[in-house]
Amino acid sequence: MEVVKIENVTRVYQIGKLETRALQGVDLSIESGEFTSLVGPSGSGKTTLLQMIGCLDQPTSGHVIVNGKDVTKLNRNQRADMRRENIGFIFQFFALIPTLSAYENIEMPLLLNRQGTAERKERVMELLKAVDLTDRANNRPDQLSGGQQQRVAIARALAPRPALILADEPTANLDTENGRQVMDIMQKLNKDTGVTFVFATHDPRVINYARRVVTLQDGLIEKESKPVKK
Repeated sequence: MEVVKIENVTRVYQIGKLETRALQGVDLSIESGEFTSLVGPSGSGKTTLLQMIGCLDQPTSGHVIVNGKDVTKLNRNQRADMRRENIGFIFQFFALIPTLSAYENIEMPLLLNRQGTAERKERVMELLKAVDLTDRANNRPDQLSGGQQQRVAIARALAPRPALILADEPTANLDTENGRQVMDIMQKLNKDTGVTFVFATHDPRVINYARRVVTLQDGLIEKESKPVKK
């Protein structure tokens, strides 16, 4: 089953008289349960493509279909609903709410979806256990290491049971050991839950975990490959 289908997508940014073509007719399909990296140098289009999939930006032309719905035909509010209901995000800088505890950060999307108290508590505790942070439930972000903050962010992204998780440079601000732990956790969650993960990265640590690597160059898909596991 396709979770994402990109059809001849272009994205042109116009700044004054300067025109930049970030994507130039990209076609891509991502199946349910994939663990895929979008890779390429700065300016290759990988982050722009991730933003298209995440309904954070609209293509200049072409179609973006997420979970069976053509999101290029949705208005701003409908795209926000699509993000809330179907897509989880993991950011380079964690993007946790600093005044909330780990528990409360994970709970936030469930509150937005108006889930009941008992259901919220069960889901948050399940996720805290999955990311090995049960003993840190009451800690605020400034009381957690970078790796722990990213694990909270992973749990928050998974809280509403999305079909798709998008991660933009998820290990960029982590040291080698914390980066490895975060990738191990995401890989296990992918295998255990079947949720689809798509990363934009240039980090070899992330690329080596992927089961599919899509390389972009100058706004085009240059090649696809499967990493050789060592």
